[in-house]
Amino acid sequence: MVTDLIKQSVVLLGTALVLAAAANTVSPRGIPWQGQWDEGQGVVTADQAALAPTLDFEIPDAAAAHRLHVGGQVLFVDSRTTADYRAGHIPGALSLPLGEFDRRIDALRSQYAPDHPIVTYCSGRSCQDSHILAQRLFEAGYDNIAVFIDGYPGWTAEGYPIGTP
Repeated sequence: MVTDLIKQSVVLLGTALVLAAAANTVSPRGIPWQGQWDEGQGVVTADQAALAPTLDFEIPDAAAAHRLHVGGQVLFVDSRTTADYRAGHIPGALSLPLGEFDRRIDALRSQYAPDHPIVTYCSGRSCQDSHILAQRLFEAGYDNIAVFIDGYPGWTAEGYPIGTP
């Protein structure tokens, strides 16, 4: 009787695992089976396939981002929350949190042409918001976009100046 209960439990658990794996595989919001978890290799992500289009446009270190910033021709766009932006940001950066993209994109369009150089950033390599924002900007018609993968923490770690509202 106990062995029958154990067998039924194993069958039930196996069936549940198979159904869960199948649902995950066909779901558009499924969890990828493999990911990239080493910050030394770039942005930490479970979904490398979605991130792949922006990997060629990454700025891998703060010094390179700083050189672009000093040139003054590039718009830095902060994808972090408004509260994080207000606490400190790269000087001159525009705040454009992902959750407010649809509401704010028209204002961005009215100020910056689609070919204006843009660098997105967020909270470092463990944050994908800058990549998602870059993709959304690309879909909105912007085509000169880079992602500063070390983001605000990388900027401040190098001692570069910060802005506050």
